[in-house]
Amino acid sequence: MRILGIDPGLANTGYGVIDHANNQSRLVAHGCVTTSSRMDTAARLKAIYDDLTRVIEETRPDAVALERLFFSVNVRSAMAVGEGRGVAILATATAELPLAEYTPQQIKQAVSGSGKAGKDQVTRMVGVLLNLQDMPETSHAADALAVALCHAHSSHFQAAVQNSIARQLLQASRKSRGRSRSKLL
Repeated sequence: MRILGIDPGLANTGYGVIDHANNQSRLVAHGCVTTSSRMDTAARLKAIYDDLTRVIEETRPDAVALERLFFSVNVRSAMAVGEGRGVAILATATAELPLAEYTPQQIKQAVSGSGKAGKDQVTRMVGVLLNLQDMPETSHAADALAVALCHAHSSHFQAAVQNSIARQLLQASRKSRGRSRSKLL
């Protein structure tokens, strides 16, 4: 299954795409959408939407995982992250992809084993789990990869895999019955 992880923000929105199968994850793509504070907010949000839409079109993920805004002391910062999250949710909904959301503590726990892990520890574990030779250029891309890895190891992901397998079996069964009927006619 291909998973797009997103670390939302207005100035920087990180994204990371992984393939996950048989308890193994492999890097597909990662990067960061950066917008300038000199741009008006509408133009910044459109740039984020356009770039995330392009990433979705190019990588064709099966699911999207997003970091949930958990708590912020700075209201202005929280609003900017919230606006970036809204655009990421819109890009996901427009592409009709399933979306899962995780708190920073859930992501840290899934990737490093501790919900209180620091950024450096999470980044190192992303490198280990994806067997990366070089670390992502930005912490935002590393965080987005951590979000994707969190989803790969979550119960949401396991349920999605089971639903996907069930859909495939149902489709195969329907095709098989269709062939049987045509032989009878």
